[in-house]
Amino acid sequence: MQDNDALLVRRARQGDREAFARLVTRHQRYVFNLAYRLLWDYEEARDLTQEAFLRAWCCLPAFRGEAKFTTWLYRIVTNLCLNRLNELRRDLLELNHECLSAPAEFDPSSLCEEKERREFIHRQIEDLPVKYRLVITLRYLQGFSYREIAEILGIPIGTVKTHLFRAKEILRGN
Repeated sequence: MQDNDALLVRRARQGDREAFARLVTRHQRYVFNLAYRLLWDYEEARDLTQEAFLRAWCCLPAFRGEAKFTTWLYRIVTNLCLNRLNELRRDLLELNHECLSAPAEFDPSSLCEEKERREFIHRQIEDLPVKYRLVITLRYLQGFSYREIAEILGIPIGTVKTHLFRAKEILRGN
């Protein structure tokens, strides 16, 4: 019988690195998929997955076990993604400002690839508002219940349902 998460977490909290490695192996695909669905960038999602597990390892002593390990872990991933999306938006705004304020003789070719990449990310981010994209991803791509989504995002279940309804309405309009 395969060890369950609660047992692995208990062992990992006692310093058992092998137990934590099993948790990583068990959940890394789901963590990566969530990060990728929110960021739409393979490298960003890969880096964020590593950062999420590093944070989980460092914060494991603070994990009280009131929620499932996956709920706690996905909360870490969601928060990291939201922070990264804010950084990407700021970077995109700065890059656009640099391009607009550059002198006429300035050759922006060195920034061209970076600008295109950021514009692609920006378009993906703008497809749905973050709050809607989060609930859609957690519900339909990760398979979480309304209650679990509410715990992960720290919002009431009614708000989860409303966000899902509004997100589906927006997607139907596209």
